[in-house]
Amino acid sequence: MSAAEPALQQQVSLLYGEHHGWLQAWLRRRLGCAHHAADLAHDTYLRVLVSGRTPPPGQARPHLMQIAKGLVIDRHRRQLVERAYLDALAAMPEALAPSPEQRAAAVESLLRLDAALAALPAAVREVFLLSQFDGLTYAEIAARQGIAVATVRKYMLKAGEACFLALDHDD
Repeated sequence: MSAAEPALQQQVSLLYGEHHGWLQAWLRRRLGCAHHAADLAHDTYLRVLVSGRTPPPGQARPHLMQIAKGLVIDRHRRQLVERAYLDALAAMPEALAPSPEQRAAAVESLLRLDAALAALPAAVREVFLLSQFDGLTYAEIAARQGIAVATVRKYMLKAGEACFLALDHDD
């Protein structure tokens, strides 16, 4: 344990004691569920602890709120991905439906792919989506985006690599 760790733990403990009730109430109002609010409040303080930085005294609530908002967005995004997958499953014949374990693994993979695509530059992500979901050829994408076909190829390689790395299970 480094010399800074006990000081950080003490600062986070103080931050928690002063603001946890407020943060959890704020999250409860946003989410409408005390259990989810408690989980996200916990995750917020965990993020502060992992970052190794606590906010300046006058910025504690805005700092905590910013982290919590990101977590709320992540939660909402996860729900959208799960809902879309479950809707697709509902359209399948029951005999072909995956097991609960397979469904959980698929949702986890979809979430990793979603995060990988979200981390790409907007132009790269757009090219990938036009190719994979709209079915456009590289030439059509290049014309629509006003870029060279070689740039489309480069962007597709970058997006493909990001997707491959997101699904690489040899961590």
